[in-house]
Amino acid sequence: MSTSSECSYSYEEYKETADWLLANTDIRPKVAIICGSGLGGLADLLENKKVFPYNKIPHFPHSTVQGHKGQLVFGELNGKQCVCMQGRFHFYEGHNIATVTYPVRVFFLLGIETLIVTNAAGGLNPKFNVGDIMLIKDHINMPGFAGQNPLCGHNEERFGVRFPCMSDAYDRDFARLARDTAQELGCDSFLQEGVYCMLAGPSYETIAECRVLQALGADAVGMSTVPEVVVARHCGIRVFGLSLITNKVVTDYDSTERANHEEVLETTRMRTEDLQKFARRAVSLKSEQGAGEEGLQNEEEEEVSVILIHSYTQLQIGFQSAQSLISTSGGKYAK
Repeated sequence: MSTSSECSYSYEEYKETADWLLANTDIRPKVAIICGSGLGGLADLLENKKVFPYNKIPHFPHSTVQGHKGQLVFGELNGKQCVCMQGRFHFYEGHNIATVTYPVRVFFLLGIETLIVTNAAGGLNPKFNVGDIMLIKDHINMPGFAGQNPLCGHNEERFGVRFPCMSDAYDRDFARLARDTAQELGCDSFLQEGVYCMLAGPSYETIAECRVLQALGADAVGMSTVPEVVVARHCGIRVFGLSLITNKVVTDYDSTERANHEEVLETTRMRTEDLQKFARRAVSLKSEQGAGEEGLQNEEEEEVSVILIHSYTQLQIGFQSAQSLISTSGGKYAK
């Protein structure tokens, strides 16, 4: 695998992509959403959509993973302008670190101020259940330990400083807002909070690896998100992260459970189908509340609040659906 400094893009290439997008849509979003495996349904809720397939966008990478459509969708959620990535980029597709994070710097040049990242993850915390939503409060960057940090190499000062702080990678105000919103919607019973650990993939973790990650303090594990968050924070973009727990990782050598990608997609499909109507109702209820309400401190938080409700309803799976999936899959969990 090439190092970060060997595979990079120029500021002019990022700007060319951003300028092309701005020239081809009148939408000027402040919020961007990166949809994880099977979670592209978030973009389907947008109104007044403008869709750009990745292969039509100058310099933009292409997604090759099942469950990732590979398109950038501009539109409105309840009147709030945003942009969604239906398909992200991963190390295991053969992309280098600069390619994996390319869209985030483009978002910055589009004027994005808030990034919402979602992913499907395996539950390392024994208290987590399939179908839980985990607010990401911190992360462990395992590829970064091996030198695969997207900020290695020449630092472009027009994006950010040489040594950015990561102790506040995930915005605490948005996390508070998310907890309040979950309580209002009755979602708090399956809302968790924890540390997300990224591995490069594409193979799922061994039992020994899962035990090591638990010892390090990780609550969930996946194959994405962290490089995008690092670049976003380097650019000064606020970040909010959600993980859908699609399986409980195997830590017992006597277990017969196996992870597979198809069941990850099935979990997210079930969640989307079950809660579309609830999403519409939740948004209308939230829209009726005044912008001066405690917890909505400014217009930016109000916009994110509306989008968070949609994110919840697309990430959330009812306990009955989760139990049905588990029983029909013969006890085999997904990731």
